[in-house]
Amino acid sequence: MRPDVHALVGAYVLDAVDDLERAAFERHLRECAACRAEVDEFREAAARLADTTWSVPPPALRANVLDAITTTRQDPAVPVRAVTPKRRFHLVAAAAAVVAAAGVGAAVYAIQDQRVRQERAVAEAARASEARVRAILAAPDLQVREQTLTSGGRVTVASSKLTDAGVIMLAATSAPGEGRVYQLWTIRDDDPASAGALGEGQAATVRIVQGLPASSAVGVTIENAPGATTPTTPLDALVQL
Repeated sequence: MRPDVHALVGAYVLDAVDDLERAAFERHLRECAACRAEVDEFREAAARLADTTWSVPPPALRANVLDAITTTRQDPAVPVRAVTPKRRFHLVAAAAAVVAAAGVGAAVYAIQDQRVRQERAVAEAARASEARVRAILAAPDLQVREQTLTSGGRVTVASSKLTDAGVIMLAATSAPGEGRVYQLWTIRDDDPASAGALGEGQAATVRIVQGLPASSAVGVTIENAPGATTPTTPLDALVQL
């Protein structure tokens, strides 16, 4: 088999391979358990994204994040507790679910435009992003805080000084109304900076923020699409770090 055969997983799932590539990859699948598992995961994620947008968070994301959160009593006045191996596993699983699904969604768009070559690049970027999330959530000094959204749902912030980075995981109950979007903010010395706005119709995301440990808080707002330069108050959620 040629050395890049593993990279055909996304294209195969999206039916973006020619007959020769399909036959070759299906022969490879009989011998590669890892690729078979990845095909199953991509098919599940692609099914969730069949309409190209989420109106609500994937059920597995919400269940995993909420389950991880309930294992630690939240109390802003008490130092953050160490992250247990079980809780770390749930956080990694929840974040990976969103990153993988987002990668497949982007791959769908890429295939429609330039097919296999561009889709492979998108898939590789998604894998790199997921690996970065896993590395941050595996840091021994990981600190996790969370807050409910006034609009319904939850935002979880995981931060590591050793990696000088953090992960913001948003799992809202539903997307804002038409023409409105969720937007994330980092706050340092009372100075807010945008950490990115979600697309219209989206209610869940995972964002990697370099330098997050230097911030004092993370905020969530609902803004007019495509996003704002300054946050609208009152905030939908504020997580003190």
